[in-house]
Amino acid sequence: MAYQLYRNTTLGNSLQESLDELIQLYFLLFLGCILSKMSLVFLKGSLNTYRFCDNVWTFVLNDVEFREVTELVKVDKVKIVACDGKNTGSNTAE
Repeated sequence: MAYQLYRNTTLGNSLQESLDELIQLYFLLFLGCILSKMSLVFLKGSLNTYRFCDNVWTFVLNDVEFREVTELVKVDKVKIVACDGKNTGSNTAE
């Protein structure tokens, strides 16, 4: 657990901030792609938590606003779970 030594250093904090910004950027790109298929536009929200475990992403957003064509929807909390949709071949029927 040597990585614990660097967590509270300037380098560790900078790395964590950079990773958080990168995750948030890619999440917004992902969310934009998904919502465009649903005719929704993501206006604003704050990323509360994110998690990646066993090839499954989980995002929790607070104070989210979506816009449909003429309607504005405000939600206190949104949880998005995304996983790889590619077939790995382990459950294929032949």
